[in-house]
Amino acid sequence: MKRKYGIAEIVLDLAFPPRCPVCDQIIPFRGGDICGKCLEKLKPINGPICMKCGKPLKEEDEYCFDCKTKKHLYKQGVSVFEYRDIAPSIYRFKYGGRQEYAFFFGRCMAWKLEGRIKQWKAEALVPIPIHPSRKRQRGYNQAELLAKVISARTGVPMRCDIVARRKKTTPQKGLDDVERQNNLKRAFKILKNDVKLSTIVIIDDIYTTGSTVDAMTATLQTAGVKNIYYAALAIGRGQ
Repeated sequence: MKRKYGIAEIVLDLAFPPRCPVCDQIIPFRGGDICGKCLEKLKPINGPICMKCGKPLKEEDEYCFDCKTKKHLYKQGVSVFEYRDIAPSIYRFKYGGRQEYAFFFGRCMAWKLEGRIKQWKAEALVPIPIHPSRKRQRGYNQAELLAKVISARTGVPMRCDIVARRKKTTPQKGLDDVERQNNLKRAFKILKNDVKLSTIVIIDDIYTTGSTVDAMTATLQTAGVKNIYYAALAIGRGQ
């Protein structure tokens, strides 16, 4: 993806050369937001996907194994990339302070979401909140950074004043499905008594089992939000 360069951007690029959000190598001057090699290799999800969660499927089918055996509370979801294709990049983005990656990845999500947002009639984008102590430690919420870029590109407002994280949960990676659900019990709280929204899209960086999205959906439903969808940067492969 190419971007427009003003004088300030040119000076910044010369002083602090941008790095590719996928391989983290320096991008040549005016080389765009991603290096040429990664642009050739990095492909968005294409082909059969689960009609509920959006996981890519090996063969044509309506739902992945997870969605056939588990009832998710959200209506539908979509993701841009397979997690295995950008796992190191997401780790740097999430834990390595590389918040500038949000510019490229947020635009990829906006491109993927544009049609869905119109179809869903989305009124707001709500990033998955992280606990205040974790945000202080990390310095930012990666889901919020993505939502901010998507909002700027699509015109759908980002709302961070609806839901908050009340519980500092254990990282979900490595937990089984039951442990994930227990870990997320009472993890979120509503900040507004009267939300006055009927359709929102939850924004996150990774979708695995859907436990986090379901927990946040349940909280939003208690506030009267009827139609809840989700969009993630990356997702695992379905069965």
